[in-house]
Amino acid sequence: MDKGIPWAVVMILLSDVCTGENILPPGPLSGAVGGRVKFTTSLSRPESPFLSVSWSFKSVNIITSTSTNITEPGHTNRISLDRATGSLELRNLVPEDSGEYTLTIIPDGGLQRIGRITLNVYVPITSATIRSPAAVLIENQSSTSLTCEASGSISTREWIKDGRFLHLSDSVSLSMDNRTVFIRPVHSSSHGTYQCRVSNPVSSLTAVLHLTVNYGPYNTSIIGPSATSPGQKVTLQCTAVSIPPANFSWAFNGTDTHVNTSVFVIEKLESKSIGNYTCTARNMVTKKENSAVLDLRACSTAPCWSFSALVISAINLKGLI
Repeated sequence: MDKGIPWAVVMILLSDVCTGENILPPGPLSGAVGGRVKFTTSLSRPESPFLSVSWSFKSVNIITSTSTNITEPGHTNRISLDRATGSLELRNLVPEDSGEYTLTIIPDGGLQRIGRITLNVYVPITSATIRSPAAVLIENQSSTSLTCEASGSISTREWIKDGRFLHLSDSVSLSMDNRTVFIRPVHSSSHGTYQCRVSNPVSSLTAVLHLTVNYGPYNTSIIGPSATSPGQKVTLQCTAVSIPPANFSWAFNGTDTHVNTSVFVIEKLESKSIGNYTCTARNMVTKKENSAVLDLRACSTAPCWSFSALVISAINLKGLI
């Protein structure tokens, strides 16, 4: 080296040999198998054509353009080069196209410029399902799992229940890869619609499963008047929270009425109709029952104010015999 050239000048000259900041987007770019992608540079069309434009992939030149274009055989008919800006289009993508691409440009009278960008090629997602073991699930007695299966390149799996992201708890957990939800044990709140949304940068699909958890009956109640005038028609409605829907039976002053519907109708209130009406709700899957009692009275003086009563049972759940 010439001792008359300062080191600082040498370093400046060397640093200007290859410059190329921001001539390509930061990336990575995403493409779908069978699709196309374009590597677009930020360069404007120069006054004089570039002396040379070349692209390499994993250190192998795939196209070099000087006075003519030389294309690597594996990329023939799959690439198009915009020689004016250095932009490249790659078609008929395959997974093996994933990796780093390097652009090298030699301008006419300028400094060599180099840019690099990574391409990730994904297989589009074409199917998605949620699998769950076939079983009758009973609250606080059963456990289950939901497994999200999908074909294609899976980047993310998201679980949603009843329109909201799945809430994890002591009884609800996920596998390390988010593929499976474990529910141990199931609760009434586990009942509902589950969705698994699988996606990658080029596609997404959502699988849906309705999970049935048998529970109840809870909150058995009787809706109807607690007092009315003699001779009036009285309708009592029994409700309960239950999956599957509960079966109902009615008793009057402790005696079975043989009415097995949710509605009990007294066509004409008489003195013999005054007393306690008990509605019992039964769940034939959970083998549990729950009851509510309404004390029906007749008005003894006029005017008789009839009003609706909501009677909710405080009787504990018990197993059916």
